[in-house]
Amino acid sequence: MEIRELSVPGAFEVSPQVHGDHRGAFLEWFRADRFAEAVGHPFTLAQANSSTSAAGSLRGIHFADVPPGQAKWVTCLYGAVVDVVVDIRVGSPTFGQWDSVTLDDADRRAVYLSEGLGHAFMSLQDGSVVSYLCSTPYAPGREHGVHPLDPALGIAWPSQARDGSPLEPLLSPKDAAAPTLAEAAEQGLLPSHDVALAFVASLPLLREDH
Repeated sequence: MEIRELSVPGAFEVSPQVHGDHRGAFLEWFRADRFAEAVGHPFTLAQANSSTSAAGSLRGIHFADVPPGQAKWVTCLYGAVVDVVVDIRVGSPTFGQWDSVTLDDADRRAVYLSEGLGHAFMSLQDGSVVSYLCSTPYAPGREHGVHPLDPALGIAWPSQARDGSPLEPLLSPKDAAAPTLAEAAEQGLLPSHDVALAFVASLPLLREDH
């Protein structure tokens, strides 16, 4: 398993070793010890979610109030999606920047994003199944969104599906009504960079046994 930090600090791409033969494939898609080594603290699992999405489905950009926020470990069990992490932390040197990773049922990559970051993805084929490990339970009162098509963000969403057919973004009514990043900042919805970093720093450190 290889773990590398993305251009958005606090987000990581995880590339597992996939073992395949005539029967299929086997891989470790989450390792608590490898995660802690890379990030510096354990991952606390509080909830596990999954979604199934038609081609073009665009979910996000979602985030939660910090503290406690909601860190996520995301992978695609079937199909393919373009997964995007957005720095929405006010005061961050990379505020408004984003990075993306293709998650699919071939390379079996995963993405980890820490508390205070925004998350979204677009499905590249019908029936794509995405699994999320979450550090805190869903709490509607502290969940928010930013419009994924905000031109100021300029996220390069794909226009072609996995089979080469054209893609059109499909948004839920809630995501379609989400504010732009600037509007969310004006409304005081976005997490603070300093508060998010302080919360992450308060998490239990990786223990070194001597």
